[in-house]
Amino acid sequence: MSFDAIIFDMDGLLVDSEPLWHEAEIEMIAGAGYTYAEDVREQTIGVRVDEFARIIHRHYPKVGESPQAIIEEITARILGMPLEKIQPRPGAEAIIRFAAEREIPRAIASSSWDCVIDHFVDLLGWDALIPQRYSAQHMARGKPAPDIYLYAAEQLGYAPARCLALEDSPAGTQSALAAGMTCYSVPDLSHSTLDDFAGINNSVYDSLYDILAEFERKGFFA
Repeated sequence: MSFDAIIFDMDGLLVDSEPLWHEAEIEMIAGAGYTYAEDVREQTIGVRVDEFARIIHRHYPKVGESPQAIIEEITARILGMPLEKIQPRPGAEAIIRFAAEREIPRAIASSSWDCVIDHFVDLLGWDALIPQRYSAQHMARGKPAPDIYLYAAEQLGYAPARCLALEDSPAGTQSALAAGMTCYSVPDLSHSTLDDFAGINNSVYDSLYDILAEFERKGFFA
């Protein structure tokens, strides 16, 4: 098996941002007098921001005047997080530089809006390392639908079957697999468990370091 391109998810995979989203969500929902229920949060993991906003508005109608207002508030909260809280996930810097140094075609395919993707990538110094970045904001459907991964593959110029997707969530993993890609999943245990991937994906790793070791062991992208 070999691949021609790598397509990265961002939140929870490259950036340790899921706890930041959770913190912002709790504060926003608490500000309207609600307690954020875990079963509601589970519905929002890995989905697009507008879909998140519709779920929150349905369960907590006093949070914002509309789903659009929720989008604007949660985005502002994320962009306003203290810079020291924006940290890479283990192995993210190493695997990005591995791909950049070997000139492996690569892109980000994220459920976050463009402004959030660019904000995180810029703060972590990856702007030149991953110049191609795509948001499900512009797709007809968000993850777990395959749209964003199909679009990213098209922009890179490779068939989906020749692309390796890296994901952290069940919804994102389903999206990549539905696009016809091989997907390596690194569960972000702040929101998912290993059991959540059972029956979805057999290629589950503890960290991006383990995936990088797999590349080197099997000669991927040699």
